[in-house]
Parts: sequence; structure tokens; C-alpha cells
Amino acid sequence: MKWENALKDYALFLNIERGLSTNSVSSYVLDVKKLVTFLDVNNINLCPTLISTVTIQEFIYASANSLNARSQARLISGLRSFFDYLIFEDYRSENPLELIESPKIGRKLPDTLSEEDIDDLIGAIDLSTNEGERNRAMLETLYSCGLRVSELTHLKLSDLYFDEGFINVTGKGDKQRFVPIVSSTIKYITIYIEQVRPHLNIQPGHEDTVFLNRRGRQLTRAMIFTIIKQLAVKIDLNKKISPHTFRHSFATHLLQNNADLRSIQLLLGHESITTTEIYVHLDKKHLTEVVKKFHPRK
Repeated sequence: MKWENALKDYALFLNIERGLSTNSVSSYVLDVKKLVTFLDVNNINLCPTLISTVTIQEFIYASANSLNARSQARLISGLRSFFDYLIFEDYRSENPLELIESPKIGRKLPDTLSEEDIDDLIGAIDLSTNEGERNRAMLETLYSCGLRVSELTHLKLSDLYFDEGFINVTGKGDKQRFVPIVSSTIKYITIYIEQVRPHLNIQPGHEDTVFLNRRGRQLTRAMIFTIIKQLAVKIDLNKKISPHTFRHSFATHLLQNNADLRSIQLLLGHESITTTEIYVHLDKKHLTEVVKKFHPRK
């Protein structure tokens, strides 16, 4: 079995059988490609079915100098998944990473913005331009609906159910969920759709996409990162932020206002509630207030 063929089949498996997104599939495949590059550079001629634990350990040790503990753990996890796939397809009987331990890493808490920070960022948008109206609608949607950046860029006009107060969001693995949308965000999106979008030269294939660039095409993730970073510089916000920061802030602010974790899980589209539980660790002051308010020994 050649590495090239194995990777092609593995990518199809991740996409079709596991329902992973294109970005997730690319990340998993890249982990294995790093191993293949190591083998090529060191003239090690071993196919996927014959490579041993010793050789993979050599690769991981060689990579350790350029990777932090979190990245090493991610790499090991990706390789372990690939060889689990080979076992599943009966190409191997054992996983060569079974005895390789991942480095211990702490749980990284996501960065968040205060409500004032978000107001300042959105308030700094230049609304005298068409792009400004679009950017306000986008950031309001990111924050009020807790979307991932890919969910925002792929949002369709046909996904908007404003009369019912919901939008249909396509998340990881093409899983769909209905998310409530507040009236103020509906207003800003409507302004953009009715007053800005009709003046764009919309390209074929993008007619149903909500947020478009000046050339009438779907916005890229990188462009949204750039918009947010420029606004942060404009208001002298000394925080490292990204589109995902708005999603983290959405969840944190809901928790601070006593929303339950199960509801937040559904709104975020988390498959497991353990992913949502990270927000419990964000605000110790909030937890103290909860104990004071609800514990019988207060």
C-alpha cells in the first residue's frame, strides 16, 4: 500500500463516514503528510502497513523541537486516528501509536471580550461605506448567534427565517441547527440585504450567500480575521482576538446571565457537553456569586 493511496482513501473515510468538514479532513491528512515527509527526507522506505512504533517515535522526537506540547499532542492524535482507520479497514492488526503517550497539556481557556469591548468594536465601524454596513451586520451576527467563522461565511439567504426569529446554521460535519436571532441583528442584516447587497455584481454560484465581498463573492475566513483585527487596532484593544472570540464571548455572557449549560451546548452546536463545560472555568467571580445566591449555607 502506497502512502498516497492510503491518504486519499483516508480523506474519503473522514469526509463520508465520519462527516468531518473540509478543514478538519485537511488537518488530519496534514498530520500524516508530515510523517511521510520525514520518511522521504531520511530515506526510510516503509509503507503504512509496515511502519513500526520505533520509526514513528523517531519522527515525533525529531518534531519535538519545533512543536509545543499542544501541537505535539495534536500530531500524535492525528497519526493515531490514521492508523485506527487502517485497522478498521483490515490493513493492520495493531496501532503503532498505542504505546506512545501524548505530552501532558493544560486546558487552554478561550479569550473573551466584555460587552463594552464588543460595543466599542462594532461602534468603530465606518458606516458611511457599504462595507461598513456589511461588517456591522456580520459582527452582530457572530456575537448574537455565537457562530463559527465558517458558519458565518456559508450563511445563505435561504437559511434566514426572520419571521420565526431563527437562522438555520450549517456547522461541523454539515450538521444543521436552528439558532435564535434577536431583533436588532435581524434589523442590521435586513439593512445590508436591502440597501447594500443589491448594488453588488453578484457572481454565479453566490446568489444565495448572505455576506459578499466587493466582487460579489463569498467572503473568506481570512478577510473576516482582518476586519476584526483592524477594528481592534482602531480602538486600541490590547487583546489578541479573532472571529472565534465573539463566539466565546457569546457563550460566556449567556453563562454569566444564568443560562444553563445544556442550552448553551445546543446553541453552539457542540456534540459533547464536555466541550461546553470549559466556559464554567472562565469567570470565577460569577461562580462565587452563584454559590452565595443559591447555596443553603450562604
